[in-house]
Amino acid sequence: MGRGNPPEFPGVVLVRYGELFLKSEPVKRQFTGALLRNMGAAMESEGLVYTCEVHRGRILVHGPDPGRIAAVLSRVFGVVEVAVAVLTPPDPEEIAKAALGLAAERLSPGMTFAVRARRQGVEGITSQELGAITGSRIYDAIGGLRVNLDSPDYEVFVELREFGGLVYDHPVPAPGGLPWGTQGPVISLLSSGIDSPVASWLMMKRGCIVEHLHFDGGAFAGSDVLSMALRHHATLSGWCRGYPFILNVCDAEFFYRELVDKVPPRYRCVLCKRFMFRVGSLLAEQRGALALVTGDNLGQVASQTLPNMAAISGAAGRVPVLRPLIANDKNDTITMARKIGTFRQERQGDLGCRAVPGMPATKTTSDELERLEKRLGMDDLVAGALSRCRQVTARNGEIAEDGNGQGSTLQG
Repeated sequence: MGRGNPPEFPGVVLVRYGELFLKSEPVKRQFTGALLRNMGAAMESEGLVYTCEVHRGRILVHGPDPGRIAAVLSRVFGVVEVAVAVLTPPDPEEIAKAALGLAAERLSPGMTFAVRARRQGVEGITSQELGAITGSRIYDAIGGLRVNLDSPDYEVFVELREFGGLVYDHPVPAPGGLPWGTQGPVISLLSSGIDSPVASWLMMKRGCIVEHLHFDGGAFAGSDVLSMALRHHATLSGWCRGYPFILNVCDAEFFYRELVDKVPPRYRCVLCKRFMFRVGSLLAEQRGALALVTGDNLGQVASQTLPNMAAISGAAGRVPVLRPLIANDKNDTITMARKIGTFRQERQGDLGCRAVPGMPATKTTSDELERLEKRLGMDDLVAGALSRCRQVTARNGEIAEDGNGQGSTLQG
């Protein structure tokens, strides 16, 4: 395992990174180093043998199981695309020969095809000429084909670079973004719903180390709420393979009892959210996290109207609040949740909240909420919640340890 000179393995995995390429040289080196570490951690978590070569805009990963390597690396942040490729000498004729070898397995008379060609760092030939040479070799060898550049039945990709030629026909899209860990830690509020895990994933995609915070409502939460939050957490840990993924579970049943007993029902949702923000901001300061993340979406529910969000945000104090889903349509969020694996079509179970009032307030102010918080004794409730937290660790798509250090088999 590790990086070094490539051995004679039967295939190579082409890893394409995008946004990193636009950074200044010192930042690019830093980010590429982080990307290589994350790729290595992900592959080693699967017991894969590999070596890496770094080139301009491309990383080549050599190993005896290129298919599995490609599958693992397609879920690494910072990677734009992966493909199992044939590596040839930097010779257009050798590239065309390799492309014909792939195409002959996929094409038959009557089908349409296209060659997508790139060239970098090699003089004396253009990308168009490389594509023409490759296309002619395929067209002449397999009868009855037609070229269709818009919607072909089959595409083959060829690249001519100073280190060699690359030929592949099944590129797999990867998440892109920035490498995990390059933007620092955040605390992300995690519920059993659709939105909050997507918000976490988006911050992970932008390079943040996410630490989750979930409030266990006990008798006030549906019977499946905690297990669903744990499932979300386990699923998201599969997107930072090789690293521990931390979830803080705070016992909040005592808070809901006080909330239901002492304040008018219409204010419960907003005060609940302020409670979560206050606990989350203090946890962020304890952990050295730089921001608080939430799955809020403007106007989606009563606590997410613009006046209420303004009144709630002040509870975070000096910790900035990030809302990556603020302008999303719900269908867009559901589409993304399906993509990342946190949305399941089957019935989700009992995920309700017993404290939700029939007519929640949609327009509140900080002043009136602070008066109600004094009645509640909010400072003591926040301190009590922080003292009632346990940590759950997920690794590689499953819960590894619960708050007592015991293993679990729950998978995302």
